[in-house]
Amino acid sequence: MLRRSGTVSELLTLSYGMAVDGAVGMETVAGYEEILRKGDARLREAASEGQDGVGWINLPSRDIADVEKTGKWISGFDAMVQVGIGGSALGNLMLHGALLPPYWNELPRAKRQGPRFYMSDNVDPADNRAIWNLIDPGQTVFTVISKSGSTAETMANFLFFWDRLKVDLGPKKAAEHVVVITDEEKGVLRPFADEIGCRRLVLPADVGGRFSVLSPVGLLSAVALGIQADKLLEGAAEMDGKLAARNTIVENPAWLLAALSVAHYRQGRNMTVLMPYEDALERFCEWFAQLWGESLGKNGTGSTPVRALGAIDQHSQIQLYTEGPDDKLFTVMTVADPTEEIIIPETEEKTLVSLSYLFGQSMNSLRRYEAISTAAAIAKSGKPVVSIEIPKLDERRMGAMIQFYEYVTALAGYILDVNPFDQPGVEQGKNYTYGLMGRPDYSAQALEVTELAEKLFLREVSV
Repeated sequence: MLRRSGTVSELLTLSYGMAVDGAVGMETVAGYEEILRKGDARLREAASEGQDGVGWINLPSRDIADVEKTGKWISGFDAMVQVGIGGSALGNLMLHGALLPPYWNELPRAKRQGPRFYMSDNVDPADNRAIWNLIDPGQTVFTVISKSGSTAETMANFLFFWDRLKVDLGPKKAAEHVVVITDEEKGVLRPFADEIGCRRLVLPADVGGRFSVLSPVGLLSAVALGIQADKLLEGAAEMDGKLAARNTIVENPAWLLAALSVAHYRQGRNMTVLMPYEDALERFCEWFAQLWGESLGKNGTGSTPVRALGAIDQHSQIQLYTEGPDDKLFTVMTVADPTEEIIIPETEEKTLVSLSYLFGQSMNSLRRYEAISTAAAIAKSGKPVVSIEIPKLDERRMGAMIQFYEYVTALAGYILDVNPFDQPGVEQGKNYTYGLMGRPDYSAQALEVTELAEKLFLREVSV
């Protein structure tokens, strides 16, 4: 029933089945091969020329000695607070979720062998005060990440922590607890780092935020918490090499997934559901949602990313997926060799005899059977399903997965004729916020958003 295509067995296996063939035949998919070949060549040429936004392709080969040195220094502290949002937060949480033990901050230091980690992303006073109350400032490092240094949410959060640090430790000592990751030449954070004398790492100018996880943005906290950054980059480089060597759509899983995604979108399936059957990959879905949505949602095109988690969402979403509208492409993701196992124990209570089919079975087998059953149920309803299996969750495979999905996203943008490396819709919202907050030179934006809001909220109904 399932075909395997574009297998990269050491890193991942992509499979697709009869339901996909019925909706989008191989003849249709094969029709994308030439444009994908051109898109691949164009991406690699742009990366070699250092064009804006395409530098993520080169990240696996960049020197990270400064990141590893700083990360090892941070590893000796009790806590690390990262201040960032979007691409400066989601990639970190994705790596930590996939590669660190669950409930990391609750583990004793002897088991963690790294600092507790807190992310200050949303501009929420309750969260920021809670983080501050949980840490010892003298045993904490604060990392602030922004290419421009003008991201309102990030800088508002950082100003709060910076003020508290100066009060508690004094300005000179406070600077010893700050690491800035920003552009080498532009923005306010680079001169700020020079002014206070804190550590600073460079966010490559040709790498956008949502593609930046394999840069210092994501790697610094990874190293600090004991994740092997060199293995992440090795896996990404290995994936890139394998994809570069495969120039047909049936051999190249990234070409195939990009083609399937666009072909189904053009048939009216304007949502793409990513559903891993591994709790450790839940944050991967959140990272993917930004990567896919912000890269491709332009000029009236783009499919909406939907995050789901098996088996939890079997009990909340599968009814919709199987009997709802045929407007989604599904990807079910599994891990072949999970790190933990539990054998379901037998019990003697007569009232539980109906559960005997579970006795002696493994939890991982149950989870895997549920993934197969979900895929089959969706396929039976006539809707398209793709399966991705990862051999195991380790640094090498996660690096490969990151490179794979970034590549798929960039190619999908090429097919759709949109620039996957900008975000004009995001910038408009930022400009309105700047205007409302009274930032100089944004008064016209303040007037415009005020007029729009008055029309948008013309009528009120209260209870």
